[in-house]
Amino acid sequence: MPLPRLLVPCLLLALAGCAGSQQAARAPAPSAPQDTAAADAALAAGPVDAAAAPAGAPPPGEVAEVAREAEAAGAYKPAAGGEPVLAPTQAELDYAALYGEDPYDPVADPTLPEAAQMAAAYDPWEPFNRRMHRFNNVVDRTVARPLATAYMKVVPRPVRLGVSNFFSNLGQPVSALNALLQGRPKQAGQALGRFVVNATLGIGGIFDPASDASIPFRSEDFGQTLGVWGWRNSRYLELPLFGPRTVRDTFGLAGDAPLSPTRQIDDDGARWAVQGLQLVDVRTQLFAVDRMREGAADDYALVRDAWMQRRQYQIFGDREGDETLPDYLLDDEALPTVPADAIPGVPVN
Repeated sequence: MPLPRLLVPCLLLALAGCAGSQQAARAPAPSAPQDTAAADAALAAGPVDAAAAPAGAPPPGEVAEVAREAEAAGAYKPAAGGEPVLAPTQAELDYAALYGEDPYDPVADPTLPEAAQMAAAYDPWEPFNRRMHRFNNVVDRTVARPLATAYMKVVPRPVRLGVSNFFSNLGQPVSALNALLQGRPKQAGQALGRFVVNATLGIGGIFDPASDASIPFRSEDFGQTLGVWGWRNSRYLELPLFGPRTVRDTFGLAGDAPLSPTRQIDDDGARWAVQGLQLVDVRTQLFAVDRMREGAADDYALVRDAWMQRRQYQIFGDREGDETLPDYLLDDEALPTVPADAIPGVPVN
């Protein structure tokens, strides 16, 4: 007995639906006029032999209605996180019209794990911090950035690199001390060894032979030490001129400042000149971050969240094997903060 005339097209459409489901992520969404035309064509095709349709297929009169429902379910809609949901392919719509099955929705799949959630920044002083952030941006636009731009135009790159190496090496003894306080003797030895090599072979730290000798750069401060000692959760605080911090890191600045080599300079003019040069050097290294901040919908939230995530990694992430931060947030030398050395004050001795 010959197969009913419509059974072969039905089987072909079923195979096309299986193949189309694998291409749903990269196939463009079908336009509404095409879907409506497909539904009208299915309705105009006439009655379908009930014996030829598989079990569970909708009655012939409901084919167009099912197709329209599938079209509505597959339209582009914003998901919970704001991302668009990809629409089903034409083959999936045809399959749903014949067999009454909804197209696969990758967002609503209950077998998928929940999306990763980043910990919210602890920022109960946000109104004050936003005002301080605006003040710092004004100072940056009118003073710090123009000085850094002029510095880059006037000073040759090899000289700027030597200045950066000098100040980077100058902070290694404090890093070594804090690494010891954190119970990390290996890191302390690396920081101290880097300081000795660069201070001697590198002519006072202007050159960086320690990196050629594979001695890693270590950046540890007393704020990190307080975090390792148990002060894990601290509220965010933006300081005037010194930018993002937490309450814990503010106390850390006060702990590191007396150990700063620049605070040992007796002459006020010389000390302020060195500190000013250090601040300009730090600002030049932050030009890469400026490109990241361009066009941000909320510059304050971007700076706060990026700084807090990076700070959490500096204190806890490398100990716990957390490698979730992007590369641009992991580099201590490329993303410096205003150091304790630059805090104005009277000399210690």
